Amino acid sequence: MYVAIEGVIGVGKTSLARLLQPSFDANLLLEVFEENPFLSNFYQDRNRYAFQTQMFFLLSRYHQQRRAVPEMLATSKPLISDYTFEKDALFARNTLEGDELEMYYRLHEALAEKIPLPDLTVYLRASTDMLMHRITMRDRPYERSMDRAYIETINVAYDEHFMQPDEKREVLVIDSNELDFVKNLEDLKWIENRIRQRLQLAPFQPELPIQETENKL
Repeated sequence: MYVAIEGVIGVGKTSLARLLQPSFDANLLLEVFEENPFLSNFYQDRNRYAFQTQMFFLLSRYHQQRRAVPEMLATSKPLISDYTFEKDALFARNTLEGDELEMYYRLHEALAEKIPLPDLTVYLRASTDMLMHRITMRDRPYERSMDRAYIETINVAYDEHFMQPDEKREVLVIDSNELDFVKNLEDLKWIENRIRQRLQLAPFQPELPIQETENKL
């Protein structure tokens, strides 16, 4: 079993992946985004640093997933990741253009063929207002100059990508606006149950008392 958690910056992907790990007795693969030397400059001047930032992320994510995903799946334990390889192209589409974007797409397409796909992608949705609130609360230094318009653009791109049916991937959509799975155990259990339902992993309950906010594709 390979489950990836996806969503826009600040939605809580890493927190959810960490919290789900014990319940599934899973290996954990976390994105190493803080190693990107261009990231802080990108948030201050996106036009100037977009290509360097994007190419670093693409190659970094490729090397991590190409090596780690097969190794972890070979242990016969479930795997939970806080990102997918395909997310990189979502950002590139909104940060690059012209020849740079064309070069990026060619490289991404070639590398993606070598990356195993998740059995299930859990897409955590949130409003842009909620995302900005969570970004402010966690107060990472390089995110303090985050532009709301940029987050809105990325949020729309994620919706357009993950809310559309695709034969290549299985997606579970969770609206996280009214959930607090970090502090509320019932919210966390509700999400876990939705994952077990979708993958038919025992034990799971057909229904839980919490109001369902899931959209299934």
